[in-house]
Amino acid sequence: MFDSLIRRSFLKAAAVCGLGAPLAVAGVKVPEGQLTGISSGSSDAAFRTPSFASLKSFLDSIPAIDTHDHLHPFDQLPGLVETERGRGVNLYGLWKSSYLTKIDNLAEWRDAEPFESWWTRAKEDFKNVHATGFYRYMHTSFKDLYGVDFDRISDSKAKVLDQRIFENYRDERWLFHVITDRANIELMFIDPFWARFDFRISYPFQVLVFNVTTLTRGFHASEFDGHPFDDPFVFARTQGLPPVKSLDDYLSLLDQMFTIAKKNGAACLKTTAAYERTLQFDDVPKGRATRVFGHPRSALAAADVKEFEDFIMWRLVELSAKHDLPFQIHTGDARIGGSSPMFLVNLIDANPRTKFILFHGGFPWVGETGAIVQKYPDRVWIDSVWLPTISFTLAKRAYHEWLEVLPSNRIMWGSDDYSAEGIFGETELTRRCLAEVLAEKVDRGDLPDWYARQIGKQILRDNALELFPQLQARIVKEEVGQHQVQRHGP
Repeated sequence: MFDSLIRRSFLKAAAVCGLGAPLAVAGVKVPEGQLTGISSGSSDAAFRTPSFASLKSFLDSIPAIDTHDHLHPFDQLPGLVETERGRGVNLYGLWKSSYLTKIDNLAEWRDAEPFESWWTRAKEDFKNVHATGFYRYMHTSFKDLYGVDFDRISDSKAKVLDQRIFENYRDERWLFHVITDRANIELMFIDPFWARFDFRISYPFQVLVFNVTTLTRGFHASEFDGHPFDDPFVFARTQGLPPVKSLDDYLSLLDQMFTIAKKNGAACLKTTAAYERTLQFDDVPKGRATRVFGHPRSALAAADVKEFEDFIMWRLVELSAKHDLPFQIHTGDARIGGSSPMFLVNLIDANPRTKFILFHGGFPWVGETGAIVQKYPDRVWIDSVWLPTISFTLAKRAYHEWLEVLPSNRIMWGSDDYSAEGIFGETELTRRCLAEVLAEKVDRGDLPDWYARQIGKQILRDNALELFPQLQARIVKEEVGQHQVQRHGP
């Protein structure tokens, strides 16, 4: 029943945001081109080979399945700020909620200040980042969605862009227009790290992810510091489950949480433990974890905490297999000394029934990630999520390498962003990167065109449907270009 309602809601939204049509926002008729921009794909495709142009066009037509994002509920978007016009998303909000702030300091917004005041302080903040991926993906979005070249933006055009962004975000339909129409994303896995155990979805195209990051810290209730949607002990109380008084009780609770998450539509697990600690998880005996349970961190040594976390991680991996929920694991680009996917090999080797998904291609260890999947082709997938945004050049190298050493059904993708514009920009870079790699293989004579198309479609869509077959019931859009990937000739 719920899936049926979701599908009807999605179709209604898609009808409102018809492809190519100007969108009326907040009762205002927007001139043609203001929301849809000046291009529908790569703006420099004319400078590439015919193979690239053909493949890029084909990949653009694929209704993609995005396996990782952080799109908050519309009234909780990270880009919301207080402006002279009221609360809304503006140019500052988009940049602040983008990944540019990982490498660049951006002048802060002051509540209700005039745009010109912020822009005077902020415009010089962009001077050293124009070549970076964390800038280029947003540049792509502004150019394709708004017709604005941010590299050459003037003060007056910046103000107009700010106004247009604010007007677009008055209406939730802007998200549908950009994500489901312009980016051509049919389903999107959204990791709700801000409310991990709420188990509700905010958008009809959303696929729920069960974020289990905090569960390894369940040795004491004080670990959760009053965050109810991160706290398994609060979850147990609100769900009317038995109180947790021992490690065995806690393990029983974890099993019940998996059951409830899956019942509410969760398709997979996700952990971002690599931001907090090493990915080296040892197989710790239960007795050691039992001695830790029930004690606050202040009464424990760091080694005690790690042993408990390691023990629980192994149990989560076992529950992943029991409940048939593939396990997405953030690898690379976190605590750089401990986030290599190579640290997970012992865990992967000992759990043949668990389906592991290594995020971000293990950046910067993309070769090592390919080697792991080659060693364990029955249980490990690569998710290239975010990789073309981090480094387009490295992503091209990674796709080339992976396609040489792995079956093509082991690679997926995701955009991993917080705004419609960010999701669009990251999606466009991924399609462009794949098109370049596949075109190079075609032009070298390494692949026939029809097979290159098949690979592109697998990465953008089919591999997710294969790994998560329950998504078939959520499919709304008719698959585009299916006949174009069939082999022709002898």
